Amino acid sequence: MTDVLDTIGNSLADGWWMFWETLWALVLGFALSGAVQAFVSRAEMQRALGDHKPRTIAKAGFFGAASSSCSYAASALAKTLFARGADFTAAQAFMFASTNLVVELGVVLWLLIGWEFAAAEFVGGTIMIVLLAVVLPRVVDDSAARRAREHLTAADDDEHDRHAGHGQPDESDGRPWRQRIRSFAGWSDAAGYTISDLTMLRREIVIGFVIAGFADVAVPTSFWRSLFLTGHGFWSSLENVVLGPFLAIISFVCSIGNVPLAAALWGGGISFGGVVAFVFADLIALPLLLIYRKYYGTALTLRLLAVFWATMSIAGLATEALFKAVNIAPTATSTGDGMVGRDVFGLNYTTVLDFVALAGFAVLYWLYRHREHFGGGAGYAKDPVCGMQVEKANPGAVSRRDGITTYFCSDHCKDRHVAHDEGSAAANRP
Repeated sequence: MTDVLDTIGNSLADGWWMFWETLWALVLGFALSGAVQAFVSRAEMQRALGDHKPRTIAKAGFFGAASSSCSYAASALAKTLFARGADFTAAQAFMFASTNLVVELGVVLWLLIGWEFAAAEFVGGTIMIVLLAVVLPRVVDDSAARRAREHLTAADDDEHDRHAGHGQPDESDGRPWRQRIRSFAGWSDAAGYTISDLTMLRREIVIGFVIAGFADVAVPTSFWRSLFLTGHGFWSSLENVVLGPFLAIISFVCSIGNVPLAAALWGGGISFGGVVAFVFADLIALPLLLIYRKYYGTALTLRLLAVFWATMSIAGLATEALFKAVNIAPTATSTGDGMVGRDVFGLNYTTVLDFVALAGFAVLYWLYRHREHFGGGAGYAKDPVCGMQVEKANPGAVSRRDGITTYFCSDHCKDRHVAHDEGSAAANRP
């Protein structure tokens, strides 16, 4: 019994440290998402990422590399870009770059497993984005992308919904973004988006870190070692790069938090390419797949899973082959086994960034709580189901009942709300 309690305690502690390591990136990513939603109009985003030409994909990769490394925040921001007019492939390329071409992830990889993995992040990440730009438009055509956008932004069948987004300003108060970005009202609206997005995804985030901790602590290394095929040349490498993303799905690991488990897998016997594919596969961890389903619907999520898994595996295999060709591919003995202590970086730059992020989050929350005082909140409503901030001019869905208008981020939330109201009404009938 004592051993079980120790395992549970250590697993929860491990999940906490994974959260602590990524806290600053979470706050930064959701803050960036809130700023995009509050300040960037659909027309401006359309001009920036309105197609999937090579130049646009390169621009999406650059913007992504300059943003957050958090998988959850990156998925939220990619959704925002797409909903506001960006091309679907360009938005997904942005998301890939946000989690795989960022400096902070490379630093953590270098510290935990070795410089080769840090280099592989950028080389393999670039390969993966190129593959995505080639494959995704052929799997998700214009009609599928249009249906996905409607899943996010299409309104109900009443007159308000039919005219939502047409002839109305994209910003809540009609002022250009250059004026709004210099006002407290604009930043209080951005803070509202940040807090509401965190509220919407809080359950997925908590579940992800808790499961990651248990996978890291409670699952013995011998189990991981038994999964990996070795000694069969190319076929071993192929099995490992296909298995790596699968482990990411079932382990719920996300963002920088997947690097400690990647180190454990490296010590457990997975190949170099398998580790690279696993690190890339933080974008298909199960909580994120549930988020994609909420954003885009089940059918498109299954297509994304297939494309993401294939590009992650191929990028891992190609990176391993390339590094072997130039004789810089690591071996398990060259970079060490397992994880290093968290104090290597947990008490240095991560702690400083986390406290800075907490201070910044406190400012955002204060702005959110006092936004009416600054003139913010005009033209916005709060989805009563998920907590998302909804622009009244461009809602996902609207319900009118007993003279009360309720705004939702999507039809999914509207249906849940209506079902709850109908259930409550039925229960109260004599």
